[in-house]
Amino acid sequence: MQIQVNSDHHVKGGEGLQQYVENLMNVSLNNFKDQVTRVEVFLADENSHKGGDDDLRCTIEARIRGLNPLAVTHHAENIHAAIDGATDRIVRSVRKTVEKRRD
Repeated sequence: MQIQVNSDHHVKGGEGLQQYVENLMNVSLNNFKDQVTRVEVFLADENSHKGGDDDLRCTIEARIRGLNPLAVTHHAENIHAAIDGATDRIVRSVRKTVEKRRD
């Protein structure tokens, strides 16, 4: 499973944040590592110049072998909360899709 992390220039965290995301994806999607071929994570600060509530966004796209990609988005006040929320959503989506495929 390939994991790619992309962020706009307003999201701070560097290598540490990238490592956090990669570890979280590997652990969270471990049960589906044979089905998921690639995960792309997009981090952004939607209104960086103003600040505000829930303006940090994490979008995760998971590609399941032989199917169209799944994508989820989560907004939060801090980037870790956005990542964690989007991770919960993508795990649920992947689980549901894989279970439907089995049936």
